Amino acid sequence: MISTGSAGYWRSQERRGSKLSLSADNLSRLLTECGSTVAIAESCTGGMIGSHLTDLPGASKFFLGSAVTYSNESKEDILKVSHETLVKYGAVSEQTAKEMAEGVIALYKADYSISVTGIAGPDGGSQEKPVGLVYMAVSDGKRTHVQRMVFSGDRERIRNSTADTACEMLISFIEGSP
Repeated sequence: MISTGSAGYWRSQERRGSKLSLSADNLSRLLTECGSTVAIAESCTGGMIGSHLTDLPGASKFFLGSAVTYSNESKEDILKVSHETLVKYGAVSEQTAKEMAEGVIALYKADYSISVTGIAGPDGGSQEKPVGLVYMAVSDGKRTHVQRMVFSGDRERIRNSTADTACEMLISFIEGSP
């Protein structure tokens, strides 16, 4: 029997031309040109960044893996985010995003990492941490840059904006201008 394509292929074709797929394409080209690798730690995006990167041909040259760490326990167990950080600052914080990026780069022994943690909504927000609040980090194992963003829109728009911005953030970091 001849296979006519996979679900991932068709999802990829539907996303073709979206801002996120363009960011993922640009990031994949840069990583391939540099001969560098990436690992990703995702919470609020639930694997979306890894999915977009692996939809691209040749992803095995630069993509080492990802950890979808939605719960605090998985952040601690898999990425080695400290319990104290989660208690003191919460899962959606600059400190947690930093530890996630540093944890996933060590886990996969990658050249670069991306981490995202946030509140995609529609529930879960507060005055201090509104729906749309996202912390994302990129790291090369020596330097880690964290950015706080507040996106508007529904859950899908917040998650897509987060994934797109995280890819663009790593491109800028690699090119030397975080």
